[in-house]
Formats: sequence, C-alpha cells, structure tokens
Amino acid sequence: MTDLSPSDPDGADARAYRRAMGAFATGVCVVTVDGPEGPVGMTVNSVTSVSLEPRLLLWCLDDSAERAGAFLDGRPFSVHVLGADEADWADRFSRGDCRLSADEVHRAETGAPILKGALARFDCVLHEQVPMGDHQILVGRVAHFGAREGAGLTFFRGRYGRIQEGVE
Repeated sequence: MTDLSPSDPDGADARAYRRAMGAFATGVCVVTVDGPEGPVGMTVNSVTSVSLEPRLLLWCLDDSAERAGAFLDGRPFSVHVLGADEADWADRFSRGDCRLSADEVHRAETGAPILKGALARFDCVLHEQVPMGDHQILVGRVAHFGAREGAGLTFFRGRYGRIQEGVE
C-alpha cells in the first residue's frame, strides 16, 4: 500500500491517488444539457443515487471542465447510463466533440436534450449545487426515468469493461 500525503496535490502523490481510485470499478454515464451554443454532453463516472423520496441523484463536475458553465446555469439535464456497446459515446463526450446536432437528440419532458439509446436515463432538474474541493456536486431531482435490459459499460483502471445482468 502506498501512503499518500496531501502535501503534493499536483505531483506524484496526485498520480498515485488517481491510480488508486482507478481500482474502484464504476459505471459510465453521459450527462447532457443545453449550453449557450446548443446541446452538449459530458462523460462522468461519479453518479450516485441519493434518495428515493424525493428521487434524487448526484454527480460531480470538475470546476476546470470546459463545459462546466453549461451545467452550472441551472438548466434541466439528463443522465444516461451507458450500455456495454456505447463506449464510443463515453470516448466522444470525455473530450473533444461534445456538441450534439439536432438529429442526434430528442427532448425529455423537462426540456433537456436526450441521447438515443442508453441503458437507463434520468431526466433531472437541478435540486442543489454544493462546492466541494475542486468540484461541484450537482444534485438532480429526477422528474422522469426509464431503463432497458442489457449489459452495462464499466470503467476500471483506465479501461472499459462490461457487466452482465445476473452476474454474482
């Protein structure tokens, strides 16, 4: 085990911490919102269910993310849980091509842009925003949701994987 010290947040300790966090397998999601220049998406793996009543979820947004402003304006957003066959979306929205064209999106009842497909989707309105470290925690109140059967896309130690339903 590596003993991590907070004394070097930008150096070797930060890289070691990131590698250690990579040992935690997560699902992969794309969050979409209307930005000033149209709909945009962002890949995240920090989605967590918060409450069943009211239905709340959260995700974490890096303060330095180039698309942060679009998500901080309080507009409705949609969280898309990606299926195992949707790694191309995860790659696309993690950097580079983050804008969505009109033919790529539909609209949720909240008005948020939604992607075609996804294993599950949660259409949200912003419930609360909490600054935490170098991120913002965005808590969404789930207005609508849906899911389909299928394998989920995972992220572990810097690589995509899949998890099948019914695996024990």
